Amino acid sequence: MRFSKGTLVTGFAIFSLFFGAGNLILPPYLGYTAGSNWFWVSIGFCVSAVLIPLLGIFAHARVQGSMLDLANKAHPIFSVIFCALVYLVAITLPGPRTASVTYEMAIEPYFEISSLTSSAIYFGLALLFALNRSRVLNALGKYLTPLLLLILTTIICIALFAQLPPATGSEMLSPVTSGLLEGYQTFDAIGAIVIGAVVVISLNLVNPDSHQVKKNLMIQAGSLAGLGLLLIYIGMIYVGSLYGSQTDLTSRTDLLAFLSYDTLGSGGRILLSILVGLACFTTAVGIVTGTADFVKGLFKNSQKAYVLTATVAAALGVLIGQTGVAYIIAVAVPALSFIYPLVIVLIVLNLFSDRFVSILIFRLVAIVTIVFSIPDFLVALNAENYEGRFTWIPFSDYGVGWILPVLLTFVFGKSIEHFYLKSNTPKTEN
Repeated sequence: MRFSKGTLVTGFAIFSLFFGAGNLILPPYLGYTAGSNWFWVSIGFCVSAVLIPLLGIFAHARVQGSMLDLANKAHPIFSVIFCALVYLVAITLPGPRTASVTYEMAIEPYFEISSLTSSAIYFGLALLFALNRSRVLNALGKYLTPLLLLILTTIICIALFAQLPPATGSEMLSPVTSGLLEGYQTFDAIGAIVIGAVVVISLNLVNPDSHQVKKNLMIQAGSLAGLGLLLIYIGMIYVGSLYGSQTDLTSRTDLLAFLSYDTLGSGGRILLSILVGLACFTTAVGIVTGTADFVKGLFKNSQKAYVLTATVAAALGVLIGQTGVAYIIAVAVPALSFIYPLVIVLIVLNLFSDRFVSILIFRLVAIVTIVFSIPDFLVALNAENYEGRFTWIPFSDYGVGWILPVLLTFVFGKSIEHFYLKSNTPKTEN
C-alpha cells in the first residue's frame, strides 16, 4: 500500500503523540520481569497499548468530532463529566510524568539544574507548541518522529544482534493479563480519545476535504502509527527479556539507562537523553493541546479559554512533576483501574453505527462498566483491605472484573431489542 505525504506526516504525528514516557520505560522492564514469557506479555501489552488506542483513532475517524461526541449517546451531562474526568487525569498524571521522566533520565545526570526549573522550561516549550497548534501535526510528523524512530530502532537492532544469552524463566503467573494491565500505564486508550480529537481539529484547520476523505486519511495514518508502535513495543519487550540474567535492577528508568549504555556505549546515554526528551515532549504537547481544545469547545470556541486552559495545564504539569516518576505511577494505578474500562468500552461502542448500538445499549453498557470498575478501583486503592472480597466476580483476581458483565449486558440488551422489535413489527397478510 502506498501512503500519501499527508498520510505519512499524520501517521508519524499520531505515533509521536502516543509515544511518551510510559511507552518508553514500561516495555523493557516488562520484558525484564517476564523473561521467557516475553511473547505472552507482549500480547497482553499490545492489546491495551496498541489495539485499543488504534480503535480509538478509528472511532474518532468515524465520528470526527470532539471527545464529547464519543459519550453523548449515553447523556450530554454524562459526556461532559466523563470528558472532564479524562482530561483531569491526563493533565495530572501522564502529563507531569513526561516532565519527571525527562528530568530524571535526560537532565539530572548531566546538568546542575533543579527539577522545578527544568519542568518550567519543558512545559513552557509545550505551551508554545500548543499556542501554535495549526503547526503541531506538521512539526511532529516531519521532524520529531523520524528522529525518535531512528534512535529506538538503533537500540533494538544492536541488542538483537548482540550475543546475549536467551531469556530465562520467570515466576509471572499470568503473563497475558500482566501485560494487559501494564499497558494501562501507557495511558494510550485515554491518549487515543485525546489525540484523536487533536488530530480531527488540526486536520480541519488545514484540510477542507470531505468527511470521507479525512476519515480514510485518519484510518490509514492511525494504522501506520499502530504498526510502528507494535514493532517498537515487541522489540523493546524482547530486548528487555534478554537482560533479565545480565543485571539486577529494580527501577524502570535504571534499566533503560543501562540498556542504552550497553548497546550504544558511552554515547548511548546522550542519545537516550534525546530520545526521552522527544518521546515525552510530544506527548505533553498533545495533552496540553487536547485539554485546551476541550475547554475551548465548552466556552463557544473562545480563544481566551483555550489560552487560559493551556497555561493552567502547563502550570499543573510543572507542579505535579516535582513528585517524581515512581510516585506518579503508584497514584495512577487506582485512577486507571476506574477510568480505563469506561474509555475502552466507549471506544468500542463508537466503532459501530447508530443503528447497531442504540442509546439504550449505550447507556446500559456504560452504567454496568462503571459499577463493575469500582471493585477493581477499590482493590488498587487499598489492596490489603479489599483483597479477596470480590472473588465472586469472574476475572476480578486479574483486575479485569468488568469484562464479562459488560459483554453479558451487551448481549442481553441486544436480545431485548431484537424481541421487542420483532413483537412490534406488523405481520403482513398473505
